[in-house]
Amino acid sequence: MRNPFFRFSIKAIILLCVVFCVHILILNISNLSVFENRIVLSYCINLVLVIIVFGLLYLLKEKYKAQLGFLFLIGSFLKFAVFFIVFYPFYKQDDVITKLEFAAFFVPYVVGLILETFSLSKWLNKLD
Repeated sequence: MRNPFFRFSIKAIILLCVVFCVHILILNISNLSVFENRIVLSYCINLVLVIIVFGLLYLLKEKYKAQLGFLFLIGSFLKFAVFFIVFYPFYKQDDVITKLEFAAFFVPYVVGLILETFSLSKWLNKLD
C-alpha cells in the first residue's frame, strides 16, 4: 500500500463514513429529520470530488509541480460549482437555506477539505 492515491482514498472513505455516521447520530439524538436535505448525496458527491481532485493532483504532480497549489484551488472551485448546480436550487426552493441544509453540505465539504489539505501538504513536502 505504498501508493499515496490509494492510501488517501481509503482514508477519505473511512473518515467521511465515520463523520456521516456521527452526523446522522447527532441528527437522530436531536430528533431532527435524519435523511433529508440530500445529506447522503452530499457525502457521496463530496467523497467522489475529494478523491478525484487528489487523484488529478497525483497524476499531474511531475508535469505541474509548481502549479499544484493553483490546481488545488481550482478543485475547490469545482466543489463549490457542484454545490451551486446540484444543491443550491434544492435548498433555495423555500427561499431559505436552513442550518440543517447548510450542515448537510458544509460538514462533508470541510472534512474533505481538511483531509485533502493535510494529505497534500505532507505529500508535497516529500516531493521537495
